[in-house]
Amino acid sequence: MAAPRKLLLGLIGSGIQRSLTPAMQEAEARHHGLRVHYQLIDLDATASGVSELPMLIAAARIMGFAGLNITYPCKQAVLPLLDELSEEAAAMGAVNTVVNRAGRLVGHNTDGWGWSWGFRRALPGADLSRVVLLGAGGAGSAVAHAALRLGAGRLQIVDTDPAKAAGLAQALEARYGAGRARAASDVAAALADATGLIHATPTGMDKLPGLPLPDGLLQPRLWVSEVVYFPIETALLKAARARGCATVDGGTMAVGQAVGAFELFTGCAPDAPRMEAHLRSMLAAAR
Repeated sequence: MAAPRKLLLGLIGSGIQRSLTPAMQEAEARHHGLRVHYQLIDLDATASGVSELPMLIAAARIMGFAGLNITYPCKQAVLPLLDELSEEAAAMGAVNTVVNRAGRLVGHNTDGWGWSWGFRRALPGADLSRVVLLGAGGAGSAVAHAALRLGAGRLQIVDTDPAKAAGLAQALEARYGAGRARAASDVAAALADATGLIHATPTGMDKLPGLPLPDGLLQPRLWVSEVVYFPIETALLKAARARGCATVDGGTMAVGQAVGAFELFTGCAPDAPRMEAHLRSMLAAAR
């Protein structure tokens, strides 16, 4: 019997010690007869943070990593360090998956597909006519493209950096048509007639607890989609449910993006329901 194929994978990001991605990827690999070691590379372990990224990418080349997942705050900073970008990653201006192809590092983005996969499953009949997006960073950019592809009629983007929101809106309109996206500075005004809210900032993570907006702005007519998955019950989701909003937790996107990344890393088609069941079991055990 041939020995199982071995793959070295990793995740680069900040505050990722409780990430469930390694367990998801390693468990699914075993079902395919693969041996995967998935290494966490946490920027919080150094005082330098993102400035260490060039060194880490160079080290990954030398050490023969088959692939890397990239998370906050590196999804945009990693772009110039790669040899090639997929069409999806180039359009979104963000990378969450890097694959080593015979020494060439190719950046991909499975966040957008992952968000759509989870959103369609959780809220198949959601009204996408007027959507507000909080966050114009790497995750926000990917989700913005996905939301417009899914049929969002108008997307208003709010970010603490107005220039970043404006730049993303301009890029989206160039790709999807005038009137589809715009930057907004006042989240209350943006939500006044919105049908849905997508939260794509780090607020709510274990290391950044809290609400990304006043809970009084959440009205029952809104659906609320969260990208943070650890904890699975963020302060935003708790507040939204208390106010009668339909919600989608960040676990759905976590699974969806992992499904896409696994196929890119291994060339094997993963079992998405099995990966989701595994994630949910780990989240339940962690409560």
